Amino acid sequence: MAYELYYWTGIQGRGEYIRLALEEAGAPYRDVAREQGDGVIEALAEQAQTPSFAPPVLKDGDMVLGQVSAILLYLGEALDLAPQDRRLRLWVHQIQLTIADFVVEGHDAHHPLGAGQYYEDQKPEARRRSTDFRQQRVPKFLTWFETVLTRNPLGSAHLAGDRISYADLSLFQIVAGLDYAFPKLMGRIGGDYPNVRALHDAVAERPNISAYLRSQRRLPGNEDDLFRHYPELDG
Repeated sequence: MAYELYYWTGIQGRGEYIRLALEEAGAPYRDVAREQGDGVIEALAEQAQTPSFAPPVLKDGDMVLGQVSAILLYLGEALDLAPQDRRLRLWVHQIQLTIADFVVEGHDAHHPLGAGQYYEDQKPEARRRSTDFRQQRVPKFLTWFETVLTRNPLGSAHLAGDRISYADLSLFQIVAGLDYAFPKLMGRIGGDYPNVRALHDAVAERPNISAYLRSQRRLPGNEDDLFRHYPELDG
């Protein structure tokens, strides 16, 4: 039985973290809203006994699960994308929760006053917020990811253990988002985090991920997504 992923059409968004795990594992799945339209997301929320606050939502038989980190915790075990050791499994989950924090900050760099308002109505505030994001928050997060990779006793190729995990895939997506939204910033500081960049490049070359990135299933970045390229916010 194929997994069912429910996420908004037209953007990578938070659903992309789930897609990357499914694609890496070669797991059969349906991107339901892309097949039937965004209305299926609300329909699922209205009928599910465990309704999610917002998509993405993963449906696996009778199980309906929301929140990126929770979904990936579930898929990590089901798809063998998490360490077998319990301590390391929780460590990967902790890393993923930190990635979720970073995603929120990346979005708020261009929408500091709220997602319900247009970017054009909060440009001055976005300039101030994005300056702090570029100068303080991005280096702080990337330094932490670099430190995690460096301190991994089994090698710097992965965030935890000696094989791919869903957290590695999610860090790839973070770097891809930064490359799209802040190319000038990443051109200046990207070289300061060689292990982070090496992980991104290695994930992109994995057979299933490489095929996915070349496919029409991988949507391009755009200015409706979490990471948006507004040149005036890139310094």
